[in-house]
Amino acid sequence: MSGILSFDDLKTRVRDGSIDTVLVCFVDMQGRLMGKRFHAQNFIDHSFEETHCCNYLLATDLEMATPDGYASTSWEKGYGDYVMKPDLSTIRLMPWLEGTAMVLCDILDHHTHEDITHTPRAILRKQIQRLKALGLNAMMATELEFFLFEKSFDDIRRSGFRDLQPISGYNEDYHIFQTTKEEGIMRPLRNHLVAAGIPVENTKGEAETGQEELNIRYAEAMACADHHTIAKHATKEIAWQHGHAATFLPKWHHEKVGSSSHVHQSLWTDDGKPAFYDADAEFGMSELMKHYVAGLIEYAPDYTVFLAPYVNSYKRFSKGTFAPTKTVWSVDNRTAGFRLCGDGTKGVRIECRIGGSDINPYLAQAAQLAAGIKGIEDKLELPPPTRGDVYDADKAREIPSSLRAATETLRQSDMLKEAFGEDVVAHYVRAAEWEQEEFDRVVTDWEVARGFERA
Repeated sequence: MSGILSFDDLKTRVRDGSIDTVLVCFVDMQGRLMGKRFHAQNFIDHSFEETHCCNYLLATDLEMATPDGYASTSWEKGYGDYVMKPDLSTIRLMPWLEGTAMVLCDILDHHTHEDITHTPRAILRKQIQRLKALGLNAMMATELEFFLFEKSFDDIRRSGFRDLQPISGYNEDYHIFQTTKEEGIMRPLRNHLVAAGIPVENTKGEAETGQEELNIRYAEAMACADHHTIAKHATKEIAWQHGHAATFLPKWHHEKVGSSSHVHQSLWTDDGKPAFYDADAEFGMSELMKHYVAGLIEYAPDYTVFLAPYVNSYKRFSKGTFAPTKTVWSVDNRTAGFRLCGDGTKGVRIECRIGGSDINPYLAQAAQLAAGIKGIEDKLELPPPTRGDVYDADKAREIPSSLRAATETLRQSDMLKEAFGEDVVAHYVRAAEWEQEEFDRVVTDWEVARGFERA
């Protein structure tokens, strides 16, 4: 695919002067690209083997604060180094940045060169390896929803994030005329991503003012997460280059629909056959698929933190907004937490609709794979699909409605402790606790306006 470079390709482009900078990146807990900008010649001469980063980078929050309570790193331990090991199979062009390529890294222990177990790529890789031991491979796709705004990031920040104006004035779901007005951003986004080797299918207007959706073709699980992360990064950079801001905050205004990141998934055998498909079964769902989906549903509360990692994430779960509130499945029904798509065909798959636009795709995918594998191992029985308006399904189990509640289900999850390791679960429990602690100490504008005079 165009945009993907071998190490030899990179050397050639450095020699001819078309590339002078290599972004050496890893994915942090929040799903962001972190790393260094290398002079390209230095990278191909020396740093292609490894470089280093401070280990606090895998124990920070969105503000880059260094909370206490992590076992892996602390002020007491002195914040040492991790090894950044470039995965040379991920070298690609960054066409929206002049003369620039990038590579993704795995994070290793400085002394043993073993994976740091709580890093997002290592967590996902472990679940992929568990599937491979069963003779299965996961194919996944994530949808990226976000909002574009009239002003730039800097202008919005200087205004105190007040009086935010989306780039359009009305619901633009599938709206061609309105999205034509936004092609100054969306066209280069599509084309640059394809030129970077990311198989973009389309973009469209979403169901709110200024809301966009970017769809990338399904891929093997790790590639899917890589594509998502780079595409999200590119969206912000390209919007910035054009004087606008893009946000993946799930719920930026209480009167606006939120932004999601639905995750489509199916399993395939080593010889390329769809393991979810049985032509003779109802809906074309194989027994293996039924067990997998039963696992997704059974353990949805356990992994909700990985689908909704911040306090704001839970503001999105609201009746009548296409964001689900119940952990049930249904057939091609967008009110359910899990939607069966492509029923009766070889493309049969399950779509998890719980995740918001703020997911770390490696963690969200890994958690769902772990739940599905547990369903297969235990041969969990899939209940019948829920029909009709799932918002009104009184007997259906609720998605945890707050970060505090989801943190407790994560803390108690034997399934995820077994799949990820107790140390990894404890690491992300602490991350969720810190987010809640930081929110709890802040006095919000809503509280002041509501109670300043009348309390």
